[in-house]
Amino acid sequence: MASFCTFTKNSIIMKFSPLSLLLLCSITAFSQNYQSAESVQYDIANDRWLVANGSNIIIDDGNGDLSFFGSGSASHGMEIMGNTLFVIAGGTIKGYDLTTENEVMSLLIPGTSFLNGMTSDGNTLLWVTDFGASKIYAIDVSDLNTPVAIEIVANTGSTPNGILYDNVDRLLFVTWGSNAKIKAVSLSTNAVSDIADTGLGNIDGIQKSEGEYFISSWSPNRITRYSGDFSDSFIVDTPTLSSPADIGVSQNGILGIPMGNEVIFVNLNGTASIEDLANTLLDFNVSENPITLNSYMEFRLVDNANVSIDLYSILGTKIKTIVSLKNLGGFQKINLSSSGLTSGIYILKIIVDGQSLSKKLIVK
Repeated sequence: MASFCTFTKNSIIMKFSPLSLLLLCSITAFSQNYQSAESVQYDIANDRWLVANGSNIIIDDGNGDLSFFGSGSASHGMEIMGNTLFVIAGGTIKGYDLTTENEVMSLLIPGTSFLNGMTSDGNTLLWVTDFGASKIYAIDVSDLNTPVAIEIVANTGSTPNGILYDNVDRLLFVTWGSNAKIKAVSLSTNAVSDIADTGLGNIDGIQKSEGEYFISSWSPNRITRYSGDFSDSFIVDTPTLSSPADIGVSQNGILGIPMGNEVIFVNLNGTASIEDLANTLLDFNVSENPITLNSYMEFRLVDNANVSIDLYSILGTKIKTIVSLKNLGGFQKINLSSSGLTSGIYILKIIVDGQSLSKKLIVK
């Protein structure tokens, strides 16, 4: 990571002893390192990443060169609309001009507990989650001089974290805790509904790219990719992660992952999409789900491949390996008896040559 200490006037140098200069340079270098990177946002107009880093905002070129974005601060969620960077700074929503880096808006929302995630419609509306109070607010920023916040969800039913404007009809948000859910908010009624039981613990961020969804979780530490209808998922190949926070994605498919004292970038373009992987499994389905003593799964492999099929609890604990075979090909039909399983939700994971798909099983 780059750091520097520059002086342009000889008169300034004369005012400091060598030790003072050394300390000043050290402070400057240290402050440009990540200490509490919580959220990333790609600035397409200026081809750079902006990172909420607690007491400051850092510009990251994606190659490890860091610099300050003005003198503003951002503790959590960030969003760019037009030429304005909007951020969460404690209990306040702030706006900064992307060109001048000056503050152009400040809105304190009274009574909030812990503002965390932020998203927008790309026009005039922001939405933020209150992690501590299980609320969601809509914020009209059409006039930066008089922004207005309105509570649209008084109780999300769980702890809301990252949030995503999905389309004109809904917001998606992820939740904290064990067996964390992906939920939706109807923008016509403000009603909350469940979208997916993930089997993961402590989900922090959610993003969308090329019709697929990406979420970051702490238990286990990973990025999970979901199909457009959330019916299939697989793990994104990344370096080792540690508490990945509010992820961001660029228009060219680069995923930014903040993790406190570092931010890493993963190119999603080199990985097979869920649709591509599903095309290697023709007629992949489960007969009778909720499963019974007579249930089975069947699929047909286009090419011979190494295949393993495992059953997991909803909390991610591996229960058993159903199949582990090399050079398997053609049509396969495998028993999925419910014998020995208690009532609940399970995850069936099939791995074909290192790429995985998951389906939810129900035992009544």
